[in-house]
Amino acid sequence: MHEARVLETLNQILSQLEKGEMTSIEAIDALLAEELTLREGRRVGVGLRTARLMPIKTLESYYFSFQPSLDRHRIMALPQLEFINRAEVRHFLGAPGTGKSHLTTAHGVSAVKAGRSVYRCTLAELIDALAQAEREGRLPEKIRCYARSSLLIVDAIGYLPFTSGGANLFFQLVNARYEKGAMILPPNRGFAAWGEVFADPVVATALLDRLLRHAVVVRIEGASYRLRGRADLMPEHTR
Repeated sequence: MHEARVLETLNQILSQLEKGEMTSIEAIDALLAEELTLREGRRVGVGLRTARLMPIKTLESYYFSFQPSLDRHRIMALPQLEFINRAEVRHFLGAPGTGKSHLTTAHGVSAVKAGRSVYRCTLAELIDALAQAEREGRLPEKIRCYARSSLLIVDAIGYLPFTSGGANLFFQLVNARYEKGAMILPPNRGFAAWGEVFADPVVATALLDRLLRHAVVVRIEGASYRLRGRADLMPEHTR
């Protein structure tokens, strides 16, 4: 597709050049601009795939009308890149289906477009990878790998309980990134339940101490967008 676009652009420029609608210098500038545009597109595409941010989401496409509890102006006014420079943490807190992943992805996409390194994974994937590295004697190296990204997104927190060993591994990573690298966490359960999620109230407290020190917490109170029109099928306490 890129090759077809290049040929089409080249034909247009040559046609304008032949008709005298464009000088040679202008033609060269146009070709260089097109090449830069294509390179930038390839860079962003590779970055989004590497960061695991596909399909792309944006703040503009978020369904604010479905979640009236969320202040559109506040969300749109949140600096999407400054928090990365400050190595802060953002929490999008809410029940499943309320749009946490959409907002998380949108922030990640903005960071990739701005040239920042981003990586996204679930908490289960993260802990499994760290546990395997620990068994193989590569834990410090693996933690450095996860700590390298400018922005680390850890998704699906609260779906599954973890052992205290898994919680300790996550703490080591959080501690390595503390005040050095930004993070986004979209937990499905409130912070009061983290002792249960991580099977260790002491480690959970230590995690929250670091994850809430320099943080912005956005609470989303509403129904699941994915289950709109199916409220009658949901348990009463979740409606």
